[in-house]
Amino acid sequence: MSMDFTDRVVLITGAGGGFGREAAQRFAQAGARLVLTDRDADALAESVAALPASADGTPARPVVQIGDIAQAATMDAVVDAGIAEFGRIDVAINNAGIAPDLMRLSDTPASVMEQVMQVNVLGTFHGMRRQIAVMQEQFRSDGRGGVILNVASVAGLVGAPLLAAYAASKHAVVGLTRSAALETAKRGVRINALCPSFAATPMVDAMVESMQHEPDEALARLVSSVPMGRTATAAEVVEAMLWICSDANSFMTGQTVTLDGGLSAG
Repeated sequence: MSMDFTDRVVLITGAGGGFGREAAQRFAQAGARLVLTDRDADALAESVAALPASADGTPARPVVQIGDIAQAATMDAVVDAGIAEFGRIDVAINNAGIAPDLMRLSDTPASVMEQVMQVNVLGTFHGMRRQIAVMQEQFRSDGRGGVILNVASVAGLVGAPLLAAYAASKHAVVGLTRSAALETAKRGVRINALCPSFAATPMVDAMVESMQHEPDEALARLVSSVPMGRTATAAEVVEAMLWICSDANSFMTGQTVTLDGGLSAG
């Protein structure tokens, strides 16, 4: 399905790799003007270099901001920079997140739990707090609000053995999504969550490396619970992002869209 985001301003966190890098490329191809952030300056520069040129051959010129989304000041700076350049934020994809190595809850250090919650939950909260305020003001001003998509996980909907901290953080993201969607439904802002399972991203690669098996065997064990028997591709997940954020999906808010190869169906 072709999605048109011509002249829409799309903010993407965690744009230095994985879903974020793929999303930046696809939204750029769909005509969006981009506001990109990541804490890894080199990775973000690689994402920018990979962006397609416009139809007339003009290089992409996204707004770029380096910083840690766990800090409120980072998201303030990202949103302010986007508004200074483009005048508005139409779509925000809160994608940045981290996952610890696989471990039992009883073996999880408090410091690991705190870090995961700070990035995955507080980072999403800081983003939503500013994004909602901006989009509601846009709606009051010109009748065009905005769309927020939080990248959660199937681990935010079901139990995830050996990933308790990560699952807790993604359950919290789902809770933030549903609550804020109810608050903003009449104020011009649609808010949903995307819940993928294992996908071919650096995060899952790191998870595989942490397992005490050869890489092929570790990956097979990881996806053994997925009925389709494989990981998702980043492209598959991002195609869902485009649809969720598009005008073609204008009546959806407060939902968790599960993209998990059937994992949660049983």
